[in-house]
Amino acid sequence: MLLFFFAYQIYCDFSGYSDIAIGSARVLGYDLINNFNQPYLSKSIPDFWRRWHISLSTWFRDYVYIPLGGNRVGKWRWYWNIIIVFLLSGLWHGANWTFVIWGLLHGIYMLGSVWSQKLRSNIIILTGMNRFPKLHSTIQVLITFSLVCSAWVLFRAESLNDAAYIYRSAFSGTRHFLVYFYDIAYLKSIFGQLGVTQNELFIAIISIGILEIVQFIKNQRKLTSWFKLQPVWLRWTAYYLLFGIILFYGSFNSAQEFIYFQF
Repeated sequence: MLLFFFAYQIYCDFSGYSDIAIGSARVLGYDLINNFNQPYLSKSIPDFWRRWHISLSTWFRDYVYIPLGGNRVGKWRWYWNIIIVFLLSGLWHGANWTFVIWGLLHGIYMLGSVWSQKLRSNIIILTGMNRFPKLHSTIQVLITFSLVCSAWVLFRAESLNDAAYIYRSAFSGTRHFLVYFYDIAYLKSIFGQLGVTQNELFIAIISIGILEIVQFIKNQRKLTSWFKLQPVWLRWTAYYLLFGIILFYGSFNSAQEFIYFQF
C-alpha cells in the first residue's frame, strides 16, 4: 500500500510542476508538450514509457535509441540498444546503483514484453479473455502498475541494501497484512506509526480519485476548451474552490522541495 502512495506522490510531484511550467509558458504565449498522459493506466511497460516523462523518453529515443540503430538492426543488437537506453536513463537520474538497477529493471521489463508477446496472445485465446476486452484491459493495467511500483522501490531507496530490506519486508508481511486488512484499529496503528492520520489518508485517497477523473475527462475532450464554454458562475466557483483547497491543504512552511528537483 505504501508503494501505491509513493507511486502517486512521485507522479503528482513531477506531473504537478510540469503542469506549472506548461501553464506559465502558456501565459507567455508558448505551448509546451504534455509531459504525462495517465501513465498508471498503461496496459504494458512500452505503453507506460509512452505516457511517463514524455519529454525525456522522446529525447532518449531521438538522440540515443535511433542513433544506435533502434530496431532496424539485428535482433540481439536491438535488445542491447534497449538495455543501453534504460541504463543511461537510470544514470541520468543519479550516479547511484539504485538508479542504475532501476533503469536496468525497466529494460528487462521491455525485453520481457517483447519476448512474451506470443505467449501472452496464446494465453488470452486459451482462457477466452479476448471475449472480455474490458476485463482484459483491467488486468493489463493492474499488472503493469504492479511492475512499475516494484521498480519504484529502487528509485526511492537510498541504497541497494535498503531496497533489499523493503522487498523482503513487503513479501514477508503480505500474509500478516491480509489477515488484519479488515481490522480498522490495526490499519490505524500502521499509518499512525508512519505519521499519517486517518483524515490525511482519506484526503489522499479522495484526491487520487479526483485526479484520475479529471484526467479521464481531459483525455475524452479538450478540457480547457470545454471549461471555457461553461457558465461564468461555474468557472468562478471552480476557481475559488481550487484556491481554497490550496490555502487549506497547501504546504507553505515546509522545506521539502519537489522530488524531481534533485535530477
